[in-house]
Amino acid sequence: MKLEPVARVENDFPTKFGLPRQSGLGEKLLSRVVMEKNYAREDCLRGLNEFSHLWLLWGFEVPPARHATVRPPKLGGNERRGVFATRSPFRPNPLGLTVVKLEKVDITPDGAYLTVSGADMKSGTPVYDIKPYIPYADSVPDARGGFADAHAKDRLPVDFPPSLRGLLPPEKLDGLIEALSLDPRPPYQDDPGRIYGFGYAGKDVRFRVEGGSVHVVEIKGE
Repeated sequence: MKLEPVARVENDFPTKFGLPRQSGLGEKLLSRVVMEKNYAREDCLRGLNEFSHLWLLWGFEVPPARHATVRPPKLGGNERRGVFATRSPFRPNPLGLTVVKLEKVDITPDGAYLTVSGADMKSGTPVYDIKPYIPYADSVPDARGGFADAHAKDRLPVDFPPSLRGLLPPEKLDGLIEALSLDPRPPYQDDPGRIYGFGYAGKDVRFRVEGGSVHVVEIKGE
């Protein structure tokens, strides 16, 4: 079976580091799902705006290796679980499944795109299919989340000096603060002196984590 993208993602994250580890955690982070030419038509998108949320089937970068077991970050990177009990990208087929909130559908003479929130994909990610999220069929209120439930609501306060906030467009601040509060570091790393960084909105954001808080220390770029 050959898969061809129906769309591609555009957002403020050029790499996966810094992105929320699961969909829906970054509610203030917006992405555009830009439809490929063959699907940038009203016929393909007719009725989509009747739904509040969508499923996106998308592609990981092809991983360097595939494993029967992996070390989930939320378990500290030390315990192993079977690959099918995780959402690791090191899997037999590099496919991801994400629920996003549909904010807007735009169809123009130059193309079509969907504005969505809550995505966990970097810019440039191929989208292979789009399906409506149907609450009565897709939501299971009493479902168990296994080991992932233990850290589902973890958030850290973010210390973001006003002098550094001013280096980003105001409309980008809330999304960045939300991403930082999720603590992008690998969970097994706890070095308060270490500086981490990731790309966001054309900037290089540098931060460290100390005393249970995220401290933004530098914003570099144009």
